[in-house]
Amino acid sequence: MSDLDEMHAFAAVMTSGSLTLSARRLGVSKSTLSRRIQQLETRLGQPLMRRQSNRLLPTEAGRVFHDYCLRILDLADQGHRALEELREEISGELTLEVHDALGRSWIARAIDDFMQRHPGVHVSLMIREALPDSFAPQSVAIWFGDPGETGLRQETLALLSRGLYAHPGYLARHGHPTHPNELERHDWIDLLGDAEHGLVLRHPHQGQVDVRPPGSRLRVNRLVLQSDAIARGQGLGVMPNWMAERREAAHPGQLERCLDDWQVSPSPVSLLYAHGHQPRKVSALLEFLRSACPVEWQHGAQRRAS
Repeated sequence: MSDLDEMHAFAAVMTSGSLTLSARRLGVSKSTLSRRIQQLETRLGQPLMRRQSNRLLPTEAGRVFHDYCLRILDLADQGHRALEELREEISGELTLEVHDALGRSWIARAIDDFMQRHPGVHVSLMIREALPDSFAPQSVAIWFGDPGETGLRQETLALLSRGLYAHPGYLARHGHPTHPNELERHDWIDLLGDAEHGLVLRHPHQGQVDVRPPGSRLRVNRLVLQSDAIARGQGLGVMPNWMAERREAAHPGQLERCLDDWQVSPSPVSLLYAHGHQPRKVSALLEFLRSACPVEWQHGAQRRAS
């Protein structure tokens, strides 16, 4: 394996064509620089440079090896920076942009654990109904549903299964639907127009049915408002099963699932962050969020990055 000092010497002379100038830039003597290049040539078994007038020019072997030399030096530099980061305390400012549906239900409690692990970190927790227009390098977003095109790296934490829910009292008054086609005669509680272009339900034996629920008399932009309206008996709606089960555990008798055997397309929960190398504090937050997902999400969870 060639010495990195030898490679630095060769790369410097390839750039300047001069032993004198390269030695000055590297802070070594001209004889030391010449010796390093000779040692490199001896290791490789081929001459890398030839003298022409007052300049050093690469041989064919030198031109071929130069590309590999630069890659090796770049990798060594990356490794050095990575090790330096390990020495750094995880500290500083972080901004966490969180979809409203996941604020109180998950992240508000989870972030306490992260901050206890890293006392030097200061977090700005921003609950959002829409992603911000600009995104700082120290920012991470957790989003429920399709975030659309953002220009950020998108990593799916989980795919949350969803189901149809209603209050038992509503079902007692209007009847239990036995087939997706019957949904058209029921009142509907829509979240951000989620079903205004139709709803697809799939059955393991009966195939797929496309349903167009009636126009919702109550459209809401927050998942908690939708679940409140359903729990008050105002109609049917599609909810993440995880959230419905949590609400039913806290307030028994408020929600009842309908058409259990019919599957609604799942909703993704995504991490969004800047492309490229991440500061250590951001990397630590991303790793924490990946490991802190609720256990209920693991059922059917699929992770991918784009």
